[in-house]
Amino acid sequence: MDRRELRQYEAWKVEAQGLRAENQHLRLELMACRPALYRAGQRVADLEGRVAALDAENRRLRRRVKELAAAAASSSPPGPAPPPPHFVKPAARGRRRKPGRKAGHPAALRPVPDHVDVRQDVALPRDCGGRPACPRCNRPLSDVRRHERLVEDVVPMKVVVTCYRTASGYCAACRKRVESRAPEQPPAANLPHAQLGVNALATAAVLRVVHRLPFGQVVRVLSDLPGLSVSAGAVSRQLRRLGEWLDPYYERVKLALRVSPHVNGDETGWRTDGRNGYLWAITDPRHTLYHVDKSRSGGVIQRLLGRTFPGTLTSDFYSAYNRLECPKQRCLAHLLRELEDAARDSPDFAATAFYRRCRRLVKDMLALKREWDALGDEAYTRRACRIEDRLEQLARGHCDEPDANRLAKRLLKHRAELTRFLWDKDLDGTNNAAERALRPAVVMRKITGGSRSAAGAQAWAKLASLMRTASQQGRNVLQTVKQLLAEHWAGKPAMALTSPA
Repeated sequence: MDRRELRQYEAWKVEAQGLRAENQHLRLELMACRPALYRAGQRVADLEGRVAALDAENRRLRRRVKELAAAAASSSPPGPAPPPPHFVKPAARGRRRKPGRKAGHPAALRPVPDHVDVRQDVALPRDCGGRPACPRCNRPLSDVRRHERLVEDVVPMKVVVTCYRTASGYCAACRKRVESRAPEQPPAANLPHAQLGVNALATAAVLRVVHRLPFGQVVRVLSDLPGLSVSAGAVSRQLRRLGEWLDPYYERVKLALRVSPHVNGDETGWRTDGRNGYLWAITDPRHTLYHVDKSRSGGVIQRLLGRTFPGTLTSDFYSAYNRLECPKQRCLAHLLRELEDAARDSPDFAATAFYRRCRRLVKDMLALKREWDALGDEAYTRRACRIEDRLEQLARGHCDEPDANRLAKRLLKHRAELTRFLWDKDLDGTNNAAERALRPAVVMRKITGGSRSAAGAQAWAKLASLMRTASQQGRNVLQTVKQLLAEHWAGKPAMALTSPA
């Protein structure tokens, strides 16, 4: 064997030794993986069996569903769908009424402006010969006519800065320095920046109270429209100052309600600084009073209307109103609603004769009051007395069902307060007026969650009372707030909103 063959033999020998070592390593690795491979095979076989069993059960259940559906279709027609929950409003049935007025009635349009501020002539374009021409093709026009087109627009708002040059002097009798002041100038304050004027204050108050905007939105509106830079905290503080300034007018509204012949009262929840409280609302056709209090007791309504209130109070059946010793009318809408709720929750109560008779009685009472002008005095009196007798018999009847027994006791206790409206033409049998007065406050509560402080709650109640009162009297709310501020700053007596508009 020569040298070349010897080198080739040595190379083959080294390669054979490497292959033997690699083969030995692979054998050891195969022996280590063989148990795991066996378990994986067993797992796959188990899963395949379960899949086959589930597939067979699925096919069996599908056949069963088809058999049951065919049997139900052949035995009886499908029953009615289950009714929706009680809080879901029923869908409108029948044909929807066409929007707008009926054919032949005059159109409802905005009123024609009573004056013209600006007159502007708009001429047609002219051709090279000086004749009126078409703006599109420049062809000469014939039968040229004149028209008047009225356009109503608003003037863009801007911030007006007024510098009041006042004078002051020391008064020995008052022992303080007094300063001159313009009618629409706010009380003077030593501030490095400018104060907010009457227009800005009134606008912020209306946006917050009437339109229920959060403070951030009020700031954005003032910034976008007139370009007034103010913070949300400043707006909150200014509204509290407005509440203090307009407190005499709030007290005048309270006094006007105390001498009113008919008032409506209601209350709802109101959180102040994260704590539960209550918002009370008292209203008559010309005035509305809001009051935030931590209590829901009868002492609150007694303090608001006075211990010797001479008028008639319309309310629900809440026992706090019993504290006020005055003629009362209980809300029939609340009674009717409670009858419906009890009938929905208790089939046994819905099947009683008490439910049917009481429901019919309430509706007959409301229907009789609507015929006040149509019936004569003798016929109306005879029917009203018959209704009172029906109420007395229904209240004194024996009832075995718990809800019927509870409501019968209520009728017996308030039987004189359920029919008082039948003998007074101006008295309503429901408390809808107070419910409508509380509705804007409930929307405000949903948006803001309540008030952050007791002072802010009282300020909101005062401003909301004055603004709703102004709206009830047909006044412009923004102008009324400005008028009240100017009167208060000038030291005039607080007679607005309690005198005829």
